[in-house]
Amino acid sequence: MDTWSLLSICVLLGLTTRWAVSLNSYSGAGKPPMFGDYEAQRHWQEITYNLPVHEWYFNTTDNNLNYWGLDYPPLTAYHSLLCGHVASLINPDWVELHTSQGFESSAHKLFMRATVLIADLLMYVPAVVLYCFYLSEGSNRKKVCLVLCILLYPGLILIDYGHFQYNSISLGLALWGVLGLGLGWDMLGSLAFVLAVNYKQMELYHSLPFFCYLLGKCFKQGMAGRGLFLLVKIAVTVLVTFTLCWLPFLTDPGQVLQVLHRLFPVGRGLFEVLCGNLHSFYLAATLLAALPSSIKLLTKPTLWQFKLALVNSSLAFFLFSFQVHEKSILLPALPVCLLLGDLPLPAVWFLQASTFSMLPLFLKDGLFVPYAVTSSAFVFYSVYLLSALEHSSEEELQLKSLSLLPFLSQSPGQFYLSVAAMAGLSFMSVALAPPARLPDLFPLLVSVFSFLHFLGLLLYFNVVQIAEPPSPRRKNPKKTE
Repeated sequence: MDTWSLLSICVLLGLTTRWAVSLNSYSGAGKPPMFGDYEAQRHWQEITYNLPVHEWYFNTTDNNLNYWGLDYPPLTAYHSLLCGHVASLINPDWVELHTSQGFESSAHKLFMRATVLIADLLMYVPAVVLYCFYLSEGSNRKKVCLVLCILLYPGLILIDYGHFQYNSISLGLALWGVLGLGLGWDMLGSLAFVLAVNYKQMELYHSLPFFCYLLGKCFKQGMAGRGLFLLVKIAVTVLVTFTLCWLPFLTDPGQVLQVLHRLFPVGRGLFEVLCGNLHSFYLAATLLAALPSSIKLLTKPTLWQFKLALVNSSLAFFLFSFQVHEKSILLPALPVCLLLGDLPLPAVWFLQASTFSMLPLFLKDGLFVPYAVTSSAFVFYSVYLLSALEHSSEEELQLKSLSLLPFLSQSPGQFYLSVAAMAGLSFMSVALAPPARLPDLFPLLVSVFSFLHFLGLLLYFNVVQIAEPPSPRRKNPKKTE
């Protein structure tokens, strides 16, 4: 079978898995008065379709911000507006102001699921295919296998197609940014990442590596010549893109401030004052955890360093930031997916742990069966197709020169034991009732177990980056200057 036929089958398998998951329940189904994220996305279509732009982020009689008020950047609002127009053409009742709140029907569910699939096809899937074929090493068959494993990552599938969100858009744009920088198209990469940030502000988790990579590249080319010219071009690209995204709000400073307040709801009340030191502590811890990786990337702006820095920075933000939602683990999961071809064992291990960490959310949404099936399929295909367990020597895990850190070793036995523990805790969470005095015992165990994995893998990926060995699967790794 030729490469393109095999690739088509793999993409089709990834899309079929997504659609199969979408046939299940979703967040807040049949649970008034707030319902869940499905209703939030539908409500944003209702608001953006029926109200003028200057009312989208303000509390008015027609826009109750306490009922799923819009709190994402302008690109999310524009996307909701587009979906709202399409929904109105099919059935105006779906976005009728006020009366459509909590609307649920099989036809509307089909429409909403289709919007996620179309966004995936336009933004995320092409970026995955191009990354695997242009920025990863190995035979074409190996690259096709990598495409399949990334597309089968259960965390993203279960959140977007089960719980219901559009993470594939922001993550897809971020991946286009990685593609642009990896191929030397710095302006295109900068534009794509700015669009990602303007779709979901949580993409700021990836901002330090993008900034340090581009600035390091400018320094390397010389700030008295080509480097300065590159810096100016990048700065203009960023400013123009931001301006275009925010253009409808720039006529009134109050509009800009209100949008920012919705995106970053930090007030000045007594509670916020009392918590100021706590916020400062978390901010300092986050920056401290991300600093070594960022400095390393600044001094050595290569694609290999960039991918590792994306993992380390986003994982540091996830672990140490204040009030982080469990779904934010998808942000470090994206760059870890990009390491599946280089460090398959730790990458598969992390991705499975990231999916497991969201188990309480999946159980709440009635997604245990899809969670169990997609997780099993991902582990099986990744271990088999990427030969993850066969590439677990110290040399291939980048630890050959770090024998003084034996606790970072990762063996197939440890991997199987970890996966077995995840499976055991998963089934216990469903089959057993917690003690009356400890009603949150199983979610707590899941959180602690996942945190220990994330902390250990954060240390591992930092050691790999700072130790500076080449990618383990490449004899002569390519560098992006």
